[in-house]
Amino acid sequence: MRNRHQRFRTEHRIPWFQQHVSAIRQNTVLATTKELSMQPMSAFTTDLQHSGMIAHNLDETVDFYTAKLGFELVGVFPNGENRCAFMRYGHLTIETWEGEEAPLTTGAINHWALDTPDIEAAYQNARDLGLEIKEDGIQSIPTFWDRGIRYFNVYGPNRETIEFCQIL
Repeated sequence: MRNRHQRFRTEHRIPWFQQHVSAIRQNTVLATTKELSMQPMSAFTTDLQHSGMIAHNLDETVDFYTAKLGFELVGVFPNGENRCAFMRYGHLTIETWEGEEAPLTTGAINHWALDTPDIEAAYQNARDLGLEIKEDGIQSIPTFWDRGIRYFNVYGPNRETIEFCQIL
């Protein structure tokens, strides 16, 4: 009797166990799929790309950072009727531009930019996370670098601007 009873329990437990494991696996796959679409934005970026600040006078700003602080001027690009310069010192790149009124106050950094290899995926993830996106859709500036850039900006909790930028 004992063998028959043990066999009965085993035969009835296996289907229940298999169904339970299958349900766990299904829920795990569903959770994993959902988690993939809602990862932290660092999953879509590779590094800090640059910080940006408006220049009161672009030539004076470039001169200060290159001649006095030792930054390297890595590019000056047209941006409509105005110009935009990028300067680098070690790992830090500063973007500075003319055509807007500079705040001329402490805390005058306009934005932080993070480098992304896939702007479309980063944008979709930002939307999925419910981040407050500054513009409608992905923006572009075709005159920057060799083939232009694509980017979008989000607001942080202190109304700081964080840019996600792909150099094309």
